[in-house]
Amino acid sequence: MKTAVSSLCKAVLLTLTLSAGGASAAPIFWTDWTGGDLDSGTGFQAQGTITTGSSTVTVTYTNPQGVGFYQPSGGNYYYSNGTDGPGGTSPFTSSAVDNRPPTTDIIALQYAGGQTLQFSEAIANPVFAYVSLNGNGYAFDRDFDILSFGDASDGNACGYWGCGTSYKQVVGTEYRLLGTGEPHGVLQFKGTFDTVSWRSLSNEYWNGFTVGVQDTAIDFCTANPTAPGCAPAVGGVPEPASLALVGLALGALGWRRRSRG
Repeated sequence: MKTAVSSLCKAVLLTLTLSAGGASAAPIFWTDWTGGDLDSGTGFQAQGTITTGSSTVTVTYTNPQGVGFYQPSGGNYYYSNGTDGPGGTSPFTSSAVDNRPPTTDIIALQYAGGQTLQFSEAIANPVFAYVSLNGNGYAFDRDFDILSFGDASDGNACGYWGCGTSYKQVVGTEYRLLGTGEPHGVLQFKGTFDTVSWRSLSNEYWNGFTVGVQDTAIDFCTANPTAPGCAPAVGGVPEPASLALVGLALGALGWRRRSRG
């Protein structure tokens, strides 16, 4: 039993250390938002797809408060300015993100309150592009790294609506994205999971976003078997990090201590 518990704890630690891994330049597969509002009430729900090199992932966005507007096609291209690629000057590209969102697709927010992105399967190291976070902030349920933003202090051109800086603030269990001026940029969540939730901190018309991924969790770990967090689970399929797994490990440790007492 001691060997089994030790193996379980090691697997948990490997999974959690994915959040500490360094970023590497990669092409991003961005969401193709489609259709209209799927919520018949006052809230808002929309779906899109992310097509990677080998998979198609359905993305569902849910916001009980509603949104400012939804642009699944046409309209202004709010990810403009600067050049793409490592060393480029776009607020949306960096040494970790090779390409900005290629279309005008965007979800524009207006109201304070919680919202959720749900992926049809676990994805790896997703990135979140935000536009004009002026007078608002986002409080996420998981940690993130800010990869780029549109301001001279970050070596980039300004965003569509102007210049602004971005920074992170941790408050309790929330990881807040805040800024000055007109923040445009990209952040990245580290790990493999299928849900991201956050709160808009205030009413402000409007601030917008879209989301992309490096790959699905399975494909990423197949291509990077030695990456932190890619230790195979039963059947050789990598499992997303989860609080349930952490709880299982802590419970096992508690059982081990009691059995030795």
